Amino acid sequence: MCAAALEEYCGSIFWNASYLNREDPDLPVCVEQTVLVWIPLGFLWLCAPQHLVSLCRKTQVDTKHLSKHYICKQIVVFLLLLTAIAGLAITLGEDFPPSQASTVKNPGVYYANPVLYAVTWILLMLCQEGVRRRKRSVDSATLFLFWLLLVLCDIFPFQTLLREGLRLGEISDVPRFCLFYISFGLELIALILSAMADIPPEAQEVVKKNPEAGAAFLSRITFNWFSSMVVKGYKRPLVQEDMWELSDAESTAVINQRFQYFMESELRAARVRFQNRLKKQRETSKEKSPEEAFQNGLSNNLGKGISHDVLMMEEKGKKGDEKKNKKDKKKEEKDHPNSWLISTIYKTFKGVLFESALFKLLTDLLAFVSPQLLKFMVSFTQDKSRYTWEGYMYAVLLLVVAILQSLFLQQYFQRCFVLGMKVRTAITAAVYKKALVVSNDTRKESTVGETVNLISADAQRFNDVTNFIHLLWSCPLQIVLAIVFLWFELGPSVLAGLAVMVLMGPINGLLATKARKIQVKNMKFKDKRLKIMNEILNGIKILKLYAWETSFQAQVDGIRGEELKVMRKFAYLTSVSTFIFSSAPALVSLATFAVFVGVSPDNVLTAEKAFTSISLFNILRFPLAMLPMLIAAIVQTTVSRKRLEKFLSGEDLESDIVRHDLSFGMSIIIIATRLSADISLDIKPGKLVAVVGAVGSGKSSLMSALLGEMYSNKGFINIQGSLAFVPQQAWIQNATLRDNILFGSSHEDRRFQGVIQACALAPDLELLQGGDLTEIGEKGINLSGGQKQRVSLARAAYSQADIYLLDDPLSAVDSHVGKHLFDEVIGPNGLLKDKTRILVTHGVSFLPYVDEIVVLVNGEVSEVGSYNSLRASRGAFSEFLDTYAKDQRKQTPSESSNYTFLSLQFECKHFVKHKSKLLGNATRLSSGGYRFCYAQEREHRFSLFCVQVKFSVYLEYLRAMGWGYTVMVFLVYFIQNVAFIGQNLWLSDWTNDAVEYYNMTYPSWKRDTRVGVFGVLGVAQGLFVFLGTLLMANASVDASRTLHSRLLNNILRVPMVFFDTTPIGRVVNRFAKDIFTVDEAIPQSFRSWLLCLLGVLGTLFVICLATPFFTIVIIPLTVLYYFVQRFYVATSRQLRRLDSVSRSPIYSHFSETVSGLSVIRAYGHQERFLKHNETIIDENLKSLYPWIVSNRWLAIRLEFLGNLVVFFAALFAVISRDSLDSGLVGLSISYALNVTQTLNWLVRMTSELENNIVAVERVSEYSGLENEAKWVTDTRPPEKWPEQGRLQFDNYKVRYRPGLDLVLHGITCDINSTEKIGIVGRTGAGKSSLTNCLFRIIEAAEGRILIDDVDISTIGLHDLRNRLTIIPQDPVLFSGTLRMNLDPFDKFSDEEIWRVLELSHLKDYAAGLQEGLQHEVAEGGENLSVGQRQLLCLARALLRRTRILILDEATAAVDLETDDLIQNTIRKEFSHCTVLTIAHRLHSIMDSSRVMVLDAGRIVEFDSPSNLLQKHGHFYAMAKDAGINQEDTTVL
Repeated sequence: MCAAALEEYCGSIFWNASYLNREDPDLPVCVEQTVLVWIPLGFLWLCAPQHLVSLCRKTQVDTKHLSKHYICKQIVVFLLLLTAIAGLAITLGEDFPPSQASTVKNPGVYYANPVLYAVTWILLMLCQEGVRRRKRSVDSATLFLFWLLLVLCDIFPFQTLLREGLRLGEISDVPRFCLFYISFGLELIALILSAMADIPPEAQEVVKKNPEAGAAFLSRITFNWFSSMVVKGYKRPLVQEDMWELSDAESTAVINQRFQYFMESELRAARVRFQNRLKKQRETSKEKSPEEAFQNGLSNNLGKGISHDVLMMEEKGKKGDEKKNKKDKKKEEKDHPNSWLISTIYKTFKGVLFESALFKLLTDLLAFVSPQLLKFMVSFTQDKSRYTWEGYMYAVLLLVVAILQSLFLQQYFQRCFVLGMKVRTAITAAVYKKALVVSNDTRKESTVGETVNLISADAQRFNDVTNFIHLLWSCPLQIVLAIVFLWFELGPSVLAGLAVMVLMGPINGLLATKARKIQVKNMKFKDKRLKIMNEILNGIKILKLYAWETSFQAQVDGIRGEELKVMRKFAYLTSVSTFIFSSAPALVSLATFAVFVGVSPDNVLTAEKAFTSISLFNILRFPLAMLPMLIAAIVQTTVSRKRLEKFLSGEDLESDIVRHDLSFGMSIIIIATRLSADISLDIKPGKLVAVVGAVGSGKSSLMSALLGEMYSNKGFINIQGSLAFVPQQAWIQNATLRDNILFGSSHEDRRFQGVIQACALAPDLELLQGGDLTEIGEKGINLSGGQKQRVSLARAAYSQADIYLLDDPLSAVDSHVGKHLFDEVIGPNGLLKDKTRILVTHGVSFLPYVDEIVVLVNGEVSEVGSYNSLRASRGAFSEFLDTYAKDQRKQTPSESSNYTFLSLQFECKHFVKHKSKLLGNATRLSSGGYRFCYAQEREHRFSLFCVQVKFSVYLEYLRAMGWGYTVMVFLVYFIQNVAFIGQNLWLSDWTNDAVEYYNMTYPSWKRDTRVGVFGVLGVAQGLFVFLGTLLMANASVDASRTLHSRLLNNILRVPMVFFDTTPIGRVVNRFAKDIFTVDEAIPQSFRSWLLCLLGVLGTLFVICLATPFFTIVIIPLTVLYYFVQRFYVATSRQLRRLDSVSRSPIYSHFSETVSGLSVIRAYGHQERFLKHNETIIDENLKSLYPWIVSNRWLAIRLEFLGNLVVFFAALFAVISRDSLDSGLVGLSISYALNVTQTLNWLVRMTSELENNIVAVERVSEYSGLENEAKWVTDTRPPEKWPEQGRLQFDNYKVRYRPGLDLVLHGITCDINSTEKIGIVGRTGAGKSSLTNCLFRIIEAAEGRILIDDVDISTIGLHDLRNRLTIIPQDPVLFSGTLRMNLDPFDKFSDEEIWRVLELSHLKDYAAGLQEGLQHEVAEGGENLSVGQRQLLCLARALLRRTRILILDEATAAVDLETDDLIQNTIRKEFSHCTVLTIAHRLHSIMDSSRVMVLDAGRIVEFDSPSNLLQKHGHFYAMAKDAGINQEDTTVL
């Protein structure tokens, strides 16, 4: 019926099958005039409304500006409009000629089509204007698709008209023929124009900063706009400045704002639910309680003397109660509004979620089209009678389907990964915002580390899960579809294959749980090993001085051995699971085909059935493998969800505790807040009030209350004006010194300099290279305690607030500095003299100068008044004075302020000198002061990332694995690949039986052979993979062992100078992260890479085998592939680096904020910190977003390559179909369909392997460092050497490193046996260098040292160091037993050790411990007091009993009592030894036989103390400073 109407409308036949049943098929003209015209026009009419809407709106776009591009587009459409009108005119001219009426009228289509076109072109011109008026639009996807459809549909009439003309030898309808080709040309031009971006002038600037904003539709779907970044990254290393700006939708501020909006409403609802739940619980507990009382009464009465059963029941009851308690605990954990986070995320990002879901659905559906096309293709090659054009059509369809699938898949991935990034950003920003307002109780529930974990680990988990969230519905969908299609192919025998797949699940699950247990064990050993390594590196100097390296090396090696054992176990387990996973496809197809041919003799395996099923099984593998992993990830995320919900729904600080009511006359009024009791205080403006009291009397709590950080039960606090706060422990930001003081205020130089002078920071600034622009490390690492406190005070002084809260700022500085600060800043004549100041202090000397004193006792105000009135009242205040005045009297401050400055400079100089020794030349080299240290680390990481990894590094790793293993692994994997190809070739041969035995019974012997060989080859593959993985496991464990022992061996033999100039973190990182990579990541990625490579080669081999023509295409494809891969790897690696470099500031800024919360809140700078946090996160996203895009850029290019492989495989199969059997065609195309994924993986693995192998390079860099002298040489000293203990220095010169100045300038002296020598000198005179030379920590530049006439430079280091003993300045202990700390080599008996402990006054303490000598010492000796640690060091010395003892002012950190004990023991026990004492306090060496005075590396005086005092030289001056006169010296 319909066809008849259409035929009348066209005036020709609408459809006839004979058009296609010939060698050169064509479509009937009527179809071309109707259907092919309506498709594109219908599409446009559907999409037009969205463009027309913007014509009706008022626009902000500059409508006067018309770009050339826009004018060209409108002209082309106008010309098309003219062609349509011309077409109508021709028809009218033919039907109504001027001369005579025409008898034959044209059919309706010749009127309808031109009119349709004309209306469409007018509509299109309006649409293009609509697009131009949209804000920042550069092109329109729908218009591009319309032109594309139009051109594609017009190709059919294009060739029909041509063929018609060629067949007839003339053109029948010249005007229409010409019009059609003119309009076709115009359409092509329009298509090209619509594919280009038309960037409006207001968007030009934006596009420069972010090319994505100016990318046209084609460029967006192929990610072509990103290419400029890839090329730049290939040419030179990328830096943060190369990163493009983020679009608004990706910026933190926008994401956070949207997230907060939904979070507030969701959280409100959750809180209501939570309150209702609590109400219910209360009601139920009320109902329960009477019953419980009755029960308890019963059991108590019955329990007395009644049968055993009742007692048993009671026991059970108790256990039940315990269980109940546990339940209550669980309830407590639920004590916060829960299950609102997921819904918030969903509501915030639902747009992206639905978009990505749509793309995923399309991809999944298209995935099942290819196997069907493959089936048609195979049946086409079998049936030689079919026309060739069918084959070409299938080949083209395969290509089109594959391309569409690639495009959809990449769009889906892009959206998912960006969504993951946004979720992480939203959570990070929300946690940060919450941290700024969170109440103190909630804050105390978790440590800073745990809070940082929320944004590092938990937010990252959400990111990872969101990336793959759609697999939750997509995996089941794929599984169902695959099974349905397989059922059509093979019927019920599919279930056999499916059963095998499902069985694999639990086996893998079992292996996974086992593996997890092993991993936990492994982590324990790792932690233990790193803990020891950390200690070794921190105490390396002690190890060298005592020659204990070998003992500790053995300890680490022991732990490492255990760790490797566990690793080997883990590797074996992995190989089992790999075996199962790799033989799965073979087993599945084996089970299915065997059941299929075995069920009935009629079932013959044809090529189309076999290869379609194999393609479908390949699709099935992915969802089956992914589902369990996804579920595990989701379970982990629920833990993160709970933690985040608990933190984000915690209590906020009450903002109304502190009022700001101006009607009160007082500056601060406190009435009854809950500190511990009632407090009432009022403070007048401009007064200086001191708050005093014993420790724990509530001074700091009072400060917190004023800041509004305490809960008030009743009463209120009123504060007029702004606050500035100086906390007890200075909080310093990781920024420049100037930024720390300005703290967000603007910089005014005069005010700034005034503050610097008043806070005594001027001398410090002179010493810091960068002055006030010196970068200060995290937590103020490169400032001393006093300097930090002064910076903190300067920050307050600069802020010009009205009220100053000073929480004991003077305790961290020396007394004379304290006096200076009080006079210049805080006191009655200081900078802040007109402000209200509340000063918490222990310093009694300042109290007479304050206006008012508040005395706190146990949280209550006991007295308030001036200094004199309180002295007179004899109350709590005078008690306080008596306690503190005693302490103060010991260290009376000198009055002259000149002295203050001198000692101030001395303090800084001393400190800076100490630091600069650590950094070696760092300070000199850098303009920005200490910026160098960080910069160097950054550079270091940078340089390692930029260079392409040298091939020698790979060789190094293979060498560490062992060449035998390496060759075997390659060989075994290769054989496995051969088996895999063999199995598939056998299958293609098997399918040819269907043709051979057509209409005959299939012999059963043949069937059994086919199934048998197929199965054997399948199992062989699995076995070879298993074998390969086992070999690989052994090889990689060997490599790990070799690399680690080399590294450890070398690090312990590196000279001390290396540790002084290298941050310990960097060395630890080699043992932690790099060794971890060598252990776990490299073997994994190496194996995957090898399998991928062999897989790709195998595929290409099979396709070439099937269609030899294919070899022609391989070379260009390989070249393309190589270029894409090289470009990508370079850029991707640098983007990864930039991502990790820019991510750490997020965490450090966060932890900094959490630790400085009270300061930030006091100054009211929350907003500024929020903004700063957003900026930091944005900086990170700037490198993360391009990294996500770079993966898509690569994937889409590789997939296109893979699609071309499929296309050519199909194309050549069609071309040479006469010489091919259908089995091979099926084989080569099903292989090709799989190649895309493998190619993608190969690049991923290559880039991962490159990133990981860097670890080998870094480890071997430290394995090749220059060593110190040998530990033991051929010239060994006599057994009892040194017997006398005589020392001779002979013109001894030394420098720390080549190229630096000399530290000791030609020391010459003789020290006789058993002499006691004191060594003194100012800081930097070379005292410590002298001891370092004795132990050859630094080697001589010239001259020599003789001990008992043996030149120490000729013997081994251990021989030397074992015969000397030192008691170092700071006592270093290692974690382990007490005994290990005294005698790591187990040389001495327990009796000897107890005797030594007795001599060093530790016997009582050690005997009192439960484990005695086996008592565990904590890391760094944390569980012993400093005094006890010092005594242990003394015990070590007593145990060694050598003839020469060096004391490095062992008593600097000890109280007077311990000091006495040590001195006496040394006098008594070491009377027969030569003792050198480096003294910082002269008292301790006044009884020496002689004193050596060093100055700038030379001996200036060397004589007995009494003689030196009479000389009035250097020593005399020092003694005078220390307050020693001649009467004090008594020579023993």
